[in-house]
Amino acid sequence: MDAAPDALPRSPLQHGGFRILLGYRLAAILSYQIVAVTVGWHVYELTRDTFALGLVGLAEVLPYIGMALFAGYLVDHLPKRRLGALATAGLCSTAVLLALIAAGWIAPGSTWPIYAAIVLTGLVRAFLTPVYTALFARVLPRDLFARGASIGSVAFQMGLVCGPAMGGLLVGLAGKTVAYGVAAALALASGAVLLALRVEEPPAAGPRAPVFASIGEGLRFVFGNQVMLGAQALDLFAVLFGGAISLAPAFIHEILHYGPEGLGILRAAPALGAVVVGLVLARHTPGRNAGRLLLWAVAGFGLCIIGFGLSRSFWLSAFFLLLSGVCDGVSVVLRSTIMQLVTPDGMRGRVASINGIFIGSSNELGAFYAGSMARLLGLVPAVVLGGCVTLGVVATTAVKAPKLRRLDLGKL
Repeated sequence: MDAAPDALPRSPLQHGGFRILLGYRLAAILSYQIVAVTVGWHVYELTRDTFALGLVGLAEVLPYIGMALFAGYLVDHLPKRRLGALATAGLCSTAVLLALIAAGWIAPGSTWPIYAAIVLTGLVRAFLTPVYTALFARVLPRDLFARGASIGSVAFQMGLVCGPAMGGLLVGLAGKTVAYGVAAALALASGAVLLALRVEEPPAAGPRAPVFASIGEGLRFVFGNQVMLGAQALDLFAVLFGGAISLAPAFIHEILHYGPEGLGILRAAPALGAVVVGLVLARHTPGRNAGRLLLWAVAGFGLCIIGFGLSRSFWLSAFFLLLSGVCDGVSVVLRSTIMQLVTPDGMRGRVASINGIFIGSSNELGAFYAGSMARLLGLVPAVVLGGCVTLGVVATTAVKAPKLRRLDLGKL
């Protein structure tokens, strides 16, 4: 006999499968973020060139975009836990390769092997979020999706807080090789946790559709939904033009005059702000006026980026990045909730991958854009311009996507 409704778990954390899934996500993010901070320091130490920092983002995003749609197709049609474990094994391999480079065993003083290792990161990262998104709907009932998305955002942002801080401390205290080694161990732990998850993965209904026809189905679904498309496009262009955090190593060296520990603090500050707002939203889920809240949050993000670019104080810069994380945290929770509520079960992998192209690639494309603009205009003008363009993106979205502007989550 089924349990009475009042006896069912009312918190996502009461579901053991959800806790395991969070462990997988957190360990993978920690690994990835430690590598990201260490690579940024590593490359800038070798080149002293902001454009080289932009190339790090480009080296990751191009293979990510190329693999993302196929990754979503595979997640929808193959065992999700095994795909996730293979992806974390790829993260581990990347970290090991980077450790060998940092130790001087592979092409000492050269940057090309670092970029080659980042290409592998881009390929395997395309699987991580679709696996999480597809399994999310298997471990939680639908009425807990919004709270689960908030808690998942907290776990994600905790990884963004702790990962950069750990990376900066490890580089400063023990060196780049040790930092990469810790990242490799965390990637292995992430895969082991995921394989411990016990969840039913029913086969896809009916015969498997051809790859490109199946991908096309997912694209038509996303581009035919104004609310989902508007939310994703808003984030893509906002983060693309407001990607100041990728220039943090240059700001640390040339303007703020801190060491690698300071880099870790700056990289962690946005995520710390997102953790705080995620905890609030886990208890007070947005409903009415969710669309307006999303637009105001992204506008606030743009203003914070402008403040960061103009600041000459380390702690004031960190404070602006903290506030930018608060704004971005609101956006992340709302986008995640929208995606979980409107996506059919059989398309979650493909839709998550398309979402990843919008959201996941925006950080790396933003890094390339920021590095290029910093080369052309200088550090401060490039960041301030990016924040101003972000404000323009918000205004355009508010006009062009009225359904998003009037969004009420309770009616999805």
